[in-house]
Amino acid sequence: MASDTLLPGQPIPMPKGPAPQLASGTYTRDGQVRASLMGVPRYQGSTLAIHKVRPHPPAPNSIVLGSVTRLSPLQALISITVVDGVPLPAGEDFVGVIRVQDIRATEKDKVKIADCFRGGDVVKGIVISLGDARSYYVTTARNDLGVIFAVSEAGATMQPISWQEMRCPKTGRIEKRKCAKPEDLA
Repeated sequence: MASDTLLPGQPIPMPKGPAPQLASGTYTRDGQVRASLMGVPRYQGSTLAIHKVRPHPPAPNSIVLGSVTRLSPLQALISITVVDGVPLPAGEDFVGVIRVQDIRATEKDKVKIADCFRGGDVVKGIVISLGDARSYYVTTARNDLGVIFAVSEAGATMQPISWQEMRCPKTGRIEKRKCAKPEDLA
């Protein structure tokens, strides 16, 4: 999601000078102008408005987020719920397929699905093709792609410790995953 996209209720940064006229997607509370829609604030002359960000189906090169729903020795199925930073309406998710050869850029012949994903993991990937009538092909073969959220067997949120391991903060147990490099690290 773009850093200038606001969620409903977030304050809108106001420019110095005369206050703009408020239009759709904005409101005032406690003297502060806030967003009433998810979107990007736009100035049209002296008018401030937020136009609704509309979800769209995945296309090649779309960045998607989804949770792992099924694993097989050759592929992982994910339920895509976010496309290019825009959440899809409830119940309107898409099916993504991460094939074993699309998990890593190197050592593709050594990849085991069970060492990369587990059911319920949240995965960040890029759509590489439209696949068949029921699904989209997704890849995690970049450093910034892979598992971004996982829960351990003890029920704790796991923390990445390397590109292929996550640790449970409760038990200290290490589990294998294809981890996405956190965006805030250089």
